[in-house]
Amino acid sequence: MTEEVNKSATEGSEDRIILDWHRNDPEQRLGFNGGRYTNPHKGLCFGIALLLTLLFFAVLIFTAPRLSWLEGFADIFVNRGPTQYFAVLFFFWVLAMLAMKKRKLGFQMKAFELPVFPADAHFVLTPDTAQDVTRRMHDMVDSPAHFAVLSRVERALSNLENIGHTADVTAILKDQSENDESQVAASYVLVNGLMWAVPVLGFIGTVLGLSTAIGEFGNTLKQEGDFSGIKESLTGVTGGLATAFDTTLVALVLALVLQLVISFVQSRESAWLDACNEYCSRQLASRLRLRQID
Repeated sequence: MTEEVNKSATEGSEDRIILDWHRNDPEQRLGFNGGRYTNPHKGLCFGIALLLTLLFFAVLIFTAPRLSWLEGFADIFVNRGPTQYFAVLFFFWVLAMLAMKKRKLGFQMKAFELPVFPADAHFVLTPDTAQDVTRRMHDMVDSPAHFAVLSRVERALSNLENIGHTADVTAILKDQSENDESQVAASYVLVNGLMWAVPVLGFIGTVLGLSTAIGEFGNTLKQEGDFSGIKESLTGVTGGLATAFDTTLVALVLALVLQLVISFVQSRESAWLDACNEYCSRQLASRLRLRQID
């Protein structure tokens, strides 16, 4: 009988949960450990990027022979050396991480919609009412620590008993805000590294192409009166030059696209962090009424 009561209480608590991080986080839903806040799971994103890369080249290889207008485009990617394959893989890896960050950001934004604090304009925060707010928050969210804004609220409320001045709460919120900003910045380390690697791969392809062209040009100079041999050598020269220029072109275009997408996602995350600061200032700091500690 006791077990049934406990089970019923647990199920009732779960029914009240509005934000279930363990079930609804984009990465948790796919069976992977969700990263903190908007930090994407690198392994999951790499798997997605690998599949997209294989699909991309499969489409080019098997479709280009049937469509004349696609042959030139496919040739740039398929017949320009190994750097093209890695550049496309890194491109999709970054896009996958940015797409995951955007989905996780949307999930984080839902925390602002929760009625954690009473709608009464005259409601004030004291150590006593803070306990009610904390219980209210845990009834709505399975794990507030996984939501940036709720983590700040929970940390501030849990310390109200030991805080004597409103400025102390502001200091706690500021410290947590800086930690969150550092967390978000750290989530871009691999993204920025791959972003830097894409044009470098293009330059490597350029060097390889020029090396091939120079080698074939040297063979051309050795031909004396053998016009067929000269023609064949010049074909190698032009092929090397095509590799040199096309690899740089592809890498720069991919890097440009990535930079634009990264800037867009970063601006969204910056706006989200600003919204967290504004929420804590409006809902917490402005409603505090603390007893002075001697």
